[in-house]
Amino acid sequence: MSTVAIITAAGRGIRAGDGGPKQWRALAGRPLLAHTLEAFRAIPEIDRLILVVHPEDAALAAPLLDARTTTVIGGASRDASVRAALEALEGSDATRVLIHDGARPLVSAAVIRRVLAALDGAPGAAPAVPVSDALWRGEAGRVTGLAPRDGLFRAQTPQGFHFPAILHAHRAHPGGAADDVEVALAAGLDVAITEGEEDNIKLTWPGDFARAERILRGRAMDIRIGNGFDVHAFAPGDHLWLCGVKIPHDKTLLGHSDADVGMHALTDAIYGALAEGDIGRHFPPSDPQWKGAASDIFLAHAAGLMRGRGYRLANADVTLLCERPKIGPHAIEMQRKLEEIMEVEMGSVSVKATTTERLGFTGREEGIAALATATLVRA
Repeated sequence: MSTVAIITAAGRGIRAGDGGPKQWRALAGRPLLAHTLEAFRAIPEIDRLILVVHPEDAALAAPLLDARTTTVIGGASRDASVRAALEALEGSDATRVLIHDGARPLVSAAVIRRVLAALDGAPGAAPAVPVSDALWRGEAGRVTGLAPRDGLFRAQTPQGFHFPAILHAHRAHPGGAADDVEVALAAGLDVAITEGEEDNIKLTWPGDFARAERILRGRAMDIRIGNGFDVHAFAPGDHLWLCGVKIPHDKTLLGHSDADVGMHALTDAIYGALAEGDIGRHFPPSDPQWKGAASDIFLAHAAGLMRGRGYRLANADVTLLCERPKIGPHAIEMQRKLEEIMEVEMGSVSVKATTTERLGFTGREEGIAALATATLVRA
């Protein structure tokens, strides 16, 4: 059983004016789609993402992909693109799907989670905002009549469904639907209305980009803090790796990879701040390809996820707990090495050490422990 988010981004967006397809244009310094994908990646309940793209945009999509995200080539219409993604899921363990407009980059976690919760009691659910303005009918630039607004809603996405039901509905639909709720209703599916948000706008016209920029600037700064802890035992050897620096010593550290205890703690701190688990989730020790691997692979991966989500490292602090080797002579080199691997500003990483006054396993020189804290900021 799994939940899959389908992000539709195969359109050409001609109403948004010049500048190419709107989903690839810059919004707050990053492609619009990067914001959309980030919103869904931040929801742990979502196991997989499918990005539906135009055949000409595969190269543009590549930098936005990660271990949870794959692409599907879309069709000539929105419903054809959604069906292509649904067909790609047939035979998988998908039980629920969320279908979202790629051009809605400001969707909140609350909107997404309300749809997911509603699927516990209905085969379909979608967010909407009640119509509050007066409604007119018009012709030739003049008002010709009024329309009641009671019971009317402005539809939003993501629109969520039980997977088998919406796949069957799309297969039965003749095409040309405005959204997936229309497809679902045509198949007789019950669709619950969940609470939408005014900021969950679809960028359609040239002026919508400026509005989205204002909304992003007005949102509170997002600060995340993660902690990491790791331990490795000593074994016979003549050197060890700490924070990316090779240090001569009369012992080595024992581990599946290079056993860099400091770098492992820092990597887990970043994963923790991103709610991405730990190193074992991304690089399982049961996988032989990581045996003896250099730990900078793990740290670079965590830093890449950080940047992909729009965060920067405000600071990181690593503390090594050991009697020997002495860390002080190597601390500056360790700091610079960690900053280099993560591609962050100089001065954003601290490395220090302490002893346990000959107490415990570190005091008996049976191994080394490390603590790390990472602060990530997204403005």
